[in-house]
Amino acid sequence: MKHWLSSSVAVAGLVFALSFPVAVPAAPRTPQPKPAPARAAAAEPHPEIRAALANLREAREHLAHGAHDFGGHRVAAMQHVDEAIREAETCLKYK
Repeated sequence: MKHWLSSSVAVAGLVFALSFPVAVPAAPRTPQPKPAPARAAAAEPHPEIRAALANLREAREHLAHGAHDFGGHRVAAMQHVDEAIREAETCLKYK
């Protein structure tokens, strides 16, 4: 009888101990504040225009070192790229 009583108490204690964490609801998670965006926008107000300028300058270099004249179309393309570079540089002057 003593053995049965101590076993029952042990089993009841074990069930209680194992079920307690499941029965207690978890504390609601507080949302973590999102980090403030980097001040890159203040340092670089027009990153897309600057990237386009870099690409235009690279395109001009490729055209300038072309192997053929292509019937004058390569020179015309270089003139158009030069105009696009000037326009993009003008864009950077505005805020």
